[in-house]
Amino acid sequence: MSKVHTTPEIKIMPEKWNYAPHVLRLENSIIREILKISSKPGVISFAGGLPAPEMFPLEDLKQSAVEMIDEFGSDSMQYSLSMGISHLRKVVAERETRLGSPTKMENILITTGSQQGIDLCARAFIDPGDYIITEYPTYVGALQAFNFYQTRYASVEMDENGMIVEQVEKAIKKYKPKFIYTVSNFQNPTGITMSEERRRTLVEIASKYNIPIVDDNPYGEIRFTGKAMPSLKDIGGEAVISLGTFSKILAPGLRIAWINASEKAMPIFERVKQCADLNANTFTQYMIYGYMRNGKLDGHIETIKNNYATKKDLMLREMANNFPKGISWTKPEGGLFLWVTLPSDMSAKKLFDKAIEQKVAYVYGKPFYPDGNSENTMRLNYCTASMEMISEGIKRLAKLLRDNMPR
Repeated sequence: MSKVHTTPEIKIMPEKWNYAPHVLRLENSIIREILKISSKPGVISFAGGLPAPEMFPLEDLKQSAVEMIDEFGSDSMQYSLSMGISHLRKVVAERETRLGSPTKMENILITTGSQQGIDLCARAFIDPGDYIITEYPTYVGALQAFNFYQTRYASVEMDENGMIVEQVEKAIKKYKPKFIYTVSNFQNPTGITMSEERRRTLVEIASKYNIPIVDDNPYGEIRFTGKAMPSLKDIGGEAVISLGTFSKILAPGLRIAWINASEKAMPIFERVKQCADLNANTFTQYMIYGYMRNGKLDGHIETIKNNYATKKDLMLREMANNFPKGISWTKPEGGLFLWVTLPSDMSAKKLFDKAIEQKVAYVYGKPFYPDGNSENTMRLNYCTASMEMISEGIKRLAKLLRDNMPR
């Protein structure tokens, strides 16, 4: 009788694999986690950074998709250059020039969303333990990207005119940062816009120490009111690395954005881009090129500006009519967000579960601070919800705040 050999059972435990310690310290995106909760039936969400889906120009994009397949055939589905397809880089450069920043195609690198632009800047500059300067608070997605590279932060406070740039030179001397990261237009999370005077001062200081400014500018064209001002790129030229995106002015699912930087820096960015994903989505690059070539983008931006401005005004009116005294908020001139400040002894994080019980959601402010030291703030998005949902959602949130105000 032959002997039967049995293979001993081997238990695989992926949870105990030897992951890099800094990866184990990473936290999930609080916004993505909140989106899971706020997607429950009946919850009115002001939480995400999502543009209004009903504003996506689906028919025009469908037309462009067909045109690009007919015109470019298999090239539209092939690998493409790491810098991006030349057709799109050229029209983006032309548009940047028309908007005030003289730009050549050689200054443009196409990225997989603006989040990748942030990540490529981190890859290009940061070694573990390096400092960067950020606003306080700042975009939580940028903090996630920077934290992966074990960054340290020299944070600069804000007021109604944006980053208090008088603090920047002192921070440069003390921390020797690799770059300055800012969201200068309709900042995420606060909705605040940096004044022109401070923009010019910031460029002067950064240039003095040869430190690049990374200007994350997804909202710059979504201005509703107030005076348009020159971008940091307009003012600073080669001193500024500007990040632009089609996510907020067209559709985020296309995952196409760009870096506008000195031609001298582009070999570095091209190499780090190749390490990340070789090239951005070829087909969606062609789709956007066709859409822009057909002259659709400017009119579409005007349409979303009108829609978002109406929603923002409604949210501000409802807050003024319903929020209890002792609470303040920003009044942005554009973008997607406004920022609410509660009394110092209230915690927006602790209130969040109660808000979900009341079927309204927001993003509490703590994750937007590099040191996590703020409890009494929250971010509201006025773009995604309908007008009816904004009115009802703010009333629900106001009741929650009234019921939990300190006595």
